[in-house]
Amino acid sequence: MALADEIKKNAIEALKIEAQSVEQLIAFINDDFVNTIDLILKSNGRVVVTGIGKSAIIAQKIVATLNSTGTPAIFMHAADAIHGDLGNVQQDDVVICISKSGNTPEIKVLVPLVKSFDNKLIAITGNPDSFLGKQAHFILNTFVETEACPNNLAPTSSTTAQMAMGDALAVCLLKQRGFTDKDFAKYHPGGALGKKLYLRVADVYINNAKPQVESKHSLKDVIIEISSKRLGITAVVENEKLLGVVTDGDLRRMLEKNQDITTLTAQDIMSKTPKTIEPETLAIEALHLMENNNITQLIVAENNNYLGVIHLHDLLKEGII
Repeated sequence: MALADEIKKNAIEALKIEAQSVEQLIAFINDDFVNTIDLILKSNGRVVVTGIGKSAIIAQKIVATLNSTGTPAIFMHAADAIHGDLGNVQQDDVVICISKSGNTPEIKVLVPLVKSFDNKLIAITGNPDSFLGKQAHFILNTFVETEACPNNLAPTSSTTAQMAMGDALAVCLLKQRGFTDKDFAKYHPGGALGKKLYLRVADVYINNAKPQVESKHSLKDVIIEISSKRLGITAVVENEKLLGVVTDGDLRRMLEKNQDITTLTAQDIMSKTPKTIEPETLAIEALHLMENNNITQLIVAENNNYLGVIHLHDLLKEGII
């Protein structure tokens, strides 16, 4: 077998094993899972997620997902917890402990301490009969038959199952809380995802020049306006009311059609039905409108009052594309 074929085969086999491990979690969505959701929803505290080794890394990802979807959460490394970080756990917090075996030394030390504080303990483990499983109030079973590692040693399928179970928790919690895309935007104001949900045309176009000519202005005036404002377009207005637009493309098409251009005015070459967008529309909608019409700029208008221009480059600069 060629090296490339062998690599592809190994990759596909690993993905199939992990996919099967995640699919098998469906059988483990039981009353303990429902009770865990109910417990977290009723809690006045946070969700403290802990683990050690690879499970600690998964714990950090789960914490990030919970925080971004409306459930306050913090990460606590199991090894650090028994050396002082246990002070992070407050009275009303729910503690989720992640461990494939449920029998690691750090977990055996940590679990009794958590329970002595009267905090509710949730186990995400592949071994419900382990020390962790027996001590937990509720168990989220993440048992996998085999790791994707050919030696069945490196945590692969097991960590994928842990992460998938954490995602299932987060999704159920956000749905029960009625968490919306607007809520999501509040927690992601600086990222591209957040900008797609809250950035509006009005936030962007105001930074641009406002090219405009009147209908009787000469062709020379139109060219100067388009060139000086550097947006590839100018609006044609009368008393701030939008009559049409002239673009770079309109100028090229005009030159192809006309031999005598000395008497032409803006109204002779303008497009009378330009694509427009209102200022309160989401910027991502402006992008979709540009893409669907194969254009790079839009006139911003409200009640046919000309306000300005939004350009594809503006959306690139904001990181929406």
